[in-house]
Amino acid sequence: MTRTTTTRRTLSAAAAAAVLVLGPTACGGDGTPGTDRAASPSAGHGDHAGHDMAGTSHGPDGGDGTPGSSTADNGPVAEQGGYRLDGALSGDAYRFTVTGPDGGVLTAYRPEQTEEMHFYAIRADLSGFRHLHPVMSPDGTWTAPVAALEPGDWRVYASFVPDAGSGAGTGLVLSRSATVPGRSTPVPLPAAAASTGVDGYTVTVSGVPRAGAAGELTVTVGKDGQPVTDLQPYLGTYAHLTAFHAGDLAFAHLHPEAEAAGGTGGGPALAFHAELPEPGDWRLFLQFRTGGTLHTAALTLDVAA
Repeated sequence: MTRTTTTRRTLSAAAAAAVLVLGPTACGGDGTPGTDRAASPSAGHGDHAGHDMAGTSHGPDGGDGTPGSSTADNGPVAEQGGYRLDGALSGDAYRFTVTGPDGGVLTAYRPEQTEEMHFYAIRADLSGFRHLHPVMSPDGTWTAPVAALEPGDWRVYASFVPDAGSGAGTGLVLSRSATVPGRSTPVPLPAAAASTGVDGYTVTVSGVPRAGAAGELTVTVGKDGQPVTDLQPYLGTYAHLTAFHAGDLAFAHLHPEAEAAGGTGGGPALAFHAELPEPGDWRLFLQFRTGGTLHTAALTLDVAA
């Protein structure tokens, strides 16, 4: 399950606080409680021990020509390696395409973590989150249902492995900004802490994060004071980790070192070999599934320089 990627690094993190609970999922994997309806019998998996970073910024607009984008070196970009993301909000959906190095719309993708496309939406203050697996039409247009997003500034991310063009087999993460109309009130970022709770579960994170230094991060899941050992496979592993850096909204993504063996039996401790390239606050979203229900715990990570 090895994924070749020019953006590969490892993620390290530690303790955090607060929980984010969103509404029912539209296609499973959106980071909300409720039945996960996104199980896909895809034939391939990505490298669960690594993650993708959302590229390097090309200027004040983060490379996508829109205000509010990152100016940091690890910030999100809309174009990389000849591949470009273009899209827009349309009603309750975000529709987008990826253009390849030949100038044509990309229609060939390799499955990674059981899906051909991972789509994320994060509110600029890190208070809102979606992780979806959209559907592609024959012309290469992807449609991600994003109903009920809170008003405000958001960024969307497309994580994929092209199966055509000069970057075939290389993992990419491309990003654009988006604005949901309406009155918007910023939400303060919760302080870091060692554990948090979601849907009756307690998630504890241990490890000492330091920017640019590889290490081990361990996530432990418990319930009612007892260890949880019935985690179900989700995207080929027993948990899914996504992190966003406060300010520049750099994106990081990794999975447990061990693959899911099938059925239940995951937990209580999940090990991650990891590294975060930037110091400061990161917001981490841990997704895991039990009894057919997908849970999401949101954690603020304090990473030292």
